[in-house]
Amino acid sequence: MRLLVQQAMWSMEGLGENGREWSLEEKLERISAAGYGGVYDNMPEPEREKEYFRLLDRYSLSFATQAFPGRRGDISELAARAKHAGALYMNAQVMDSFVVGDDALRLLDGLMEEAAVSSLPFFVETHRGRITQDLLRTVEYVNALPSLRLTIDLSHYVLSGEMQEPGAEAEQAFAKLLERTSCIHGRISNSQQIQVPWEKDGVTKLPITNHFVRWWTTGMKHRLQDLQPGEVFPFVTELGPPPYAITVENATGVYTEPLNRWEASLIMKKLAEECWEKATGEEKK
Repeated sequence: MRLLVQQAMWSMEGLGENGREWSLEEKLERISAAGYGGVYDNMPEPEREKEYFRLLDRYSLSFATQAFPGRRGDISELAARAKHAGALYMNAQVMDSFVVGDDALRLLDGLMEEAAVSSLPFFVETHRGRITQDLLRTVEYVNALPSLRLTIDLSHYVLSGEMQEPGAEAEQAFAKLLERTSCIHGRISNSQQIQVPWEKDGVTKLPITNHFVRWWTTGMKHRLQDLQPGEVFPFVTELGPPPYAITVENATGVYTEPLNRWEASLIMKKLAEECWEKATGEEKK
């Protein structure tokens, strides 16, 4: 059993040097050299697929993909393609926040059945603006669907719930979701911002960081109870470009990000590795 840290390719958008964005190969080369085990991305367009996976093979990077289904049939072809390409799993942001109650349960159940046809592991992400928008109804989904596995991104609930300091009720709901952790998306939010900026290494000084580290470690410990020898636990460093990333106006009137998103991703990767070390150490006791 091992931790697999993947970089979201979305996080690499706009990154480069000397006014030029890195090419796909340059991005993958840096991701590999930094010790990542894979990438998380959309399935490439058919005409780009061969070259894309050739580069992943060249840099020894695994692949996982995402989907945005609103109906059961929306993932059929995509899941088959992803499985054929060697994707480790599919993460879904299920549309949309206005689907509730029994309709939501039927959709989630149908999507899980559809993914099972291709034998591709299928996780539903805890995300704003999606079927999982509301923390409490997501807990209801988990209670009603024993097979539902989650990609945990609690930054959305910290923000939408304006949680300056998560209270007992929020912690109880988080605990229920963390029992179903199959993957984690790494991002730190606060009560007003979905993606908190920080100076280099400064993330460890933000009080909310301690909560995220604790939640990630707890999710890992739950998953360790189910993982089989040889299986991996994916943690995706997913720091989005603007408008996810906060921008500030410089002296020339140009808005730029106040942090180096690549360096911040590497700090997040280190945090994930520390959480895994702690989770596996406690599991062995």
